[in-house]
Amino acid sequence: MPGYVPLVEVRRGDSVESLHFGAIAVIDARGRAVTAAGDPATPVVLRSTAKPAQVLPLLDAGAADRFHFADEEIAVMIGSHGGEPFHVRAVRSILKTIGLDEKALQCGAHAPYHRPSAHALRQRGEQPTALHNNCSGKHAGMLALAVHLGAPVDMYLDPGHPVQARIRARIEALAGLPAGATRLAIDGCSAPTFAMPLSSLAFLYARLAAAAGPADAPDPAARRAVAAMRGHPEMIGGTDRLCTALMRAGRHGLLAKIGAEGMYGLAWQKDGVGFGLALKISDGEGQRARFSAALEALRQLEVLSGEDAADLRSRFVGEIRNHRGLVVGSVGTTFRLV
Repeated sequence: MPGYVPLVEVRRGDSVESLHFGAIAVIDARGRAVTAAGDPATPVVLRSTAKPAQVLPLLDAGAADRFHFADEEIAVMIGSHGGEPFHVRAVRSILKTIGLDEKALQCGAHAPYHRPSAHALRQRGEQPTALHNNCSGKHAGMLALAVHLGAPVDMYLDPGHPVQARIRARIEALAGLPAGATRLAIDGCSAPTFAMPLSSLAFLYARLAAAAGPADAPDPAARRAVAAMRGHPEMIGGTDRLCTALMRAGRHGLLAKIGAEGMYGLAWQKDGVGFGLALKISDGEGQRARFSAALEALRQLEVLSGEDAADLRSRFVGEIRNHRGLVVGSVGTTFRLV
């Protein structure tokens, strides 16, 4: 595919068995290209990498102050959570505060990503609800903004709804794009999402990181969202989730937000400058390729130490083993960021 280059190879013995192609863009908050692999102009659909920006209109409008949302509640609005009990409690608390319940959520239901939580549900004979959906926090935040604006809550996912119009405008502005420049798509949770160049997503993340600086930073909503993410990384993913582990291990206040179909958004601030990294695996692979590429990129950029990168690789990527448990292959990266 145009714009993509080999990023990750899977070896069995001494032979390359599979290749995963993709693209990486690294931009600073001044809009300068730092480094790349593949074509930074490659168009991508944001999926859940949009979530840190999707919460900003709620904060801009003063809804978080009106409803006295705690930082962990703001964080779960940004997260793709694992459906653990503390995630469910936070989303339920948001809904209760705004006078709604889980019936208002239009994200659909799926079993918790966190396997022990899914097992516990089955043991109790309970079915997953919309509260367990990894996007339920985002939807609760959208509903909170609708209530704050006095807009209809039953149509909050309509692309023309005031909530979605504000979100789209905020995303385009933060990414440095003209109004209406993004292309509309519908996410797995039924909320609108958007397509833009990979470099624009990296710029969006760089500006998020920059807004987390001094108290006079120009974007207080972004600063608050970033503080919530950093203060409560367990709400962004959860137990045994890479986003959470990265934010705990990374240097320079690393932010990490995964997105479906091979997407990753990462941001950090070094020497007062915000940096954003956007990653796309072209075939949409969700673990070995995406995780390997993200960890190696952060190691090369010295946002992760070699030791931490190796530890996270062993936890989240691992080796290729056969049914007897024998190591028969490996997953490695093929790119060099310059």
